[in-house]
Amino acid sequence: MARAADVAYDAVRRMILSGDAAAGSRLGEAELAETLGLSRTPVREALQRLGSDGLVEVLPHRGARVVEWTAADLAEIFELRSLLEPYAAARAARIGQDESVIAGLTAQCDAMEAAADARDLAELARLNSRFHAALIDASRNGRLPGMLASVVHAPLIVGTFRRYDPAELDRSMNHHRELVAAIAAGDPDWAEAVMRAHIRAAAANLSRKDDDE
Repeated sequence: MARAADVAYDAVRRMILSGDAAAGSRLGEAELAETLGLSRTPVREALQRLGSDGLVEVLPHRGARVVEWTAADLAEIFELRSLLEPYAAARAARIGQDESVIAGLTAQCDAMEAAADARDLAELARLNSRFHAALIDASRNGRLPGMLASVVHAPLIVGTFRRYDPAELDRSMNHHRELVAAIAAGDPDWAEAVMRAHIRAAAANLSRKDDDE
């Protein structure tokens, strides 16, 4: 049976990534505990973990709230991602991968596409984070996961996937497939180019939608 803190963590994370808990909104321990049917202790632990993920801001004596990102914050985040993730993809392709790694990435593509088809965007966001983390791990650069952990998750708060129209969502899923193909082929230039296009497309989508609002 899952630990209560894990149940609380998964539930609140889904609330954030689905947009049910909007950026800047307060996350009260008592209210969450009542909603989830748990005590306040596992909820408190879950909020601390979400704070470490960069999804929640825990304020001393003031409780917790969903992190709110400005346009400038997001520009910095995507700039970092466009520098670091293409490097990770290229390195993963250059050093070569076991068949098990490729199979794992392919299975994650399958799962993401199923979530996209079902319009389960909270699950899609979770799977997307896992895919990017697995690809970063495949680069075998021990410093990259820590450097990228917060910036890979943060843009999801503003509902990146919720802003995609069907064609844009399909393009994002196709990028994932092409990344796996490039890594399997051992082609670092291809992998780097696809990842850079993937990150830039997400940044452009976010910027364009903000301009329209």
